[in-house]
Amino acid sequence: MSKENLKPTASSSKMFPAHQGEKATFAFGKDNYRMLLIGIVIVAIGMICMISSASDDPKKMSETIFDFQRLTLAPILIIAGYVVVLFAILKNPKE
Repeated sequence: MSKENLKPTASSSKMFPAHQGEKATFAFGKDNYRMLLIGIVIVAIGMICMISSASDDPKKMSETIFDFQRLTLAPILIIAGYVVVLFAILKNPKE
């Protein structure tokens, strides 16, 4: 390789702005990370709500799997958590 190929070009300066003395920016801001963490916590709470207790007798099915918490609340929490995570990813960070 010759030394001519190692010189920075206009396209490489766009890819690496730190070389031109510009401040590098991150893809996410503080608010994005905060919302992402909140969304992950909501999804985790939904998963915990979906956990079912085992039946004492293996031949008898436990009827607690059909309660409101596992059939309605947990899926709503999980979907809401995913919506918050998606919104956190798509939100533009403040300059």
